[in-house]
Amino acid sequence: MIYMDAASTAPPRQEVLDLVTPLLTSNFGNPASLHELGHQAKRANDWARAQVAGQFGVDESEIYFTSGGTESDNTAVIGAALANPRGKVMVTSSIEHPAVLEACAYLVRFHGFTHRIIPVDHHGVVDLETAKDLIDEQVSVVSVMTVNNEVGSIQPIAQLAAMAHQAGALLHTDAVQAAGWLDLAEVTKHVDALSISGHKIGALKGSGVLYFSNQHHLVPLLHGGGQQREMRSGTENPAAAVGIARALQLSSEQRAAGTGEGYGKYLIERITKEVGAIAPGLVELTGHQVQRVGGIVSFVFPRTAGETVLIELERRGVQCSSGSACSAGSTEPSAVLTAMGYPEELAHTAVRLSFTRGSKENEISQVASAVVATLKSLVG
Repeated sequence: MIYMDAASTAPPRQEVLDLVTPLLTSNFGNPASLHELGHQAKRANDWARAQVAGQFGVDESEIYFTSGGTESDNTAVIGAALANPRGKVMVTSSIEHPAVLEACAYLVRFHGFTHRIIPVDHHGVVDLETAKDLIDEQVSVVSVMTVNNEVGSIQPIAQLAAMAHQAGALLHTDAVQAAGWLDLAEVTKHVDALSISGHKIGALKGSGVLYFSNQHHLVPLLHGGGQQREMRSGTENPAAAVGIARALQLSSEQRAAGTGEGYGKYLIERITKEVGAIAPGLVELTGHQVQRVGGIVSFVFPRTAGETVLIELERRGVQCSSGSACSAGSTEPSAVLTAMGYPEELAHTAVRLSFTRGSKENEISQVASAVVATLKSLVG
């Protein structure tokens, strides 16, 4: 079976498991304890924080370990908005992850904020002209994801950050799907806050990181023992922190080496060519043709049913998805695709192939063959 659903969760890296296992077994201490086991745990935590800060190109005091992307997004969006309410206005794109959209909904419902939404074009990229009109001196926080989790399009974060800063607002970006594919230090130099999740890059589920600039204030969501500079209370988890730090290191090494860089392009070119040859108009790539990461490839297949395609692909040895795992079980079409202008019927045919840089070339070739064979059997 070939796993092609890494955007939902990636397999844990063996190097990460080797490093964190002692922290879950023999070196299990609380970093706040004063005995030797506590000191060992604190040293592990400090190492992880230094490594992540280095990968992000920021100060160690600006790194917070969290339980994942959702907590990081919620903390950045809600915490920054409450600390800097200004005109009580939030701005996001129309295709943000629910962790951002629902955080904004909370601010609207319980704190009287207004939520402005930047539309995207058919390629899933925000409209910068509209963004310029929406981001004014009333805005507290602008939150736009670096890479969309369903179609892989890369957003113009530098331009959006410039607009936000000119208006006096903060710019947060959900970089969960960018980690492993883009240089995060190139992103953090523009933004005020950035979120990632460990299990998307081969670390543990339940691990995440929030970068939040020391130049701004943040209202903590969790209150208690005052850990992590009183910004994220709760007993620290050295195993999760070390795991995500090591996964970031390995991802950076693979990116620098160009490992897996061309796999997405290969899938796009081969599938569109060979499926298109079966019947004209049978396949359409979603997302931007060029401005995209290599690890997410999404298609819609007119005249088919997406669920049927997924079942047939699994029968042929390929596990993938129709979109975000956060909407699993929903009968509604993808909110991302409908925001991009796809009609509901077509959005229901979406199939997402997502993978890590560690995927093998022969596996990618087999996946392309399976997609072509599946579509041929369904419309043949």
